[in-house]
Amino acid sequence: MYHAFAKYHLGQVVRHRKHPFRGVIFDVDPEFANTEEWYHSIPESARPRKDQPFYHLLAENDESFYVAYVSEQNLVPDDSGEPVDHPDLGQLFGEFRNGHYPLQMEFN
Repeated sequence: MYHAFAKYHLGQVVRHRKHPFRGVIFDVDPEFANTEEWYHSIPESARPRKDQPFYHLLAENDESFYVAYVSEQNLVPDDSGEPVDHPDLGQLFGEFRNGHYPLQMEFN
């Protein structure tokens, strides 16, 4: 059995390795926990392994804000030092400080 440990943490700003978007992590699944339909909508040649952490991001690109679900293998730290402008950030996190967002609410 494979045991995954998350490389990234809640409130961290990350960017996608291949696609032009970045976001703030607000939840982590220790392994794939989305629908099979979602998984199979990814072209087979680009489909990530299921046995790794998957991250929920408040994401942004040049055109919009959205929630993204991304495998660990497709993320890299965002070292730009720039805040993310997603409109829902304030519901979960405090002010951007030292390259990350502190949690503003408690999770069970």
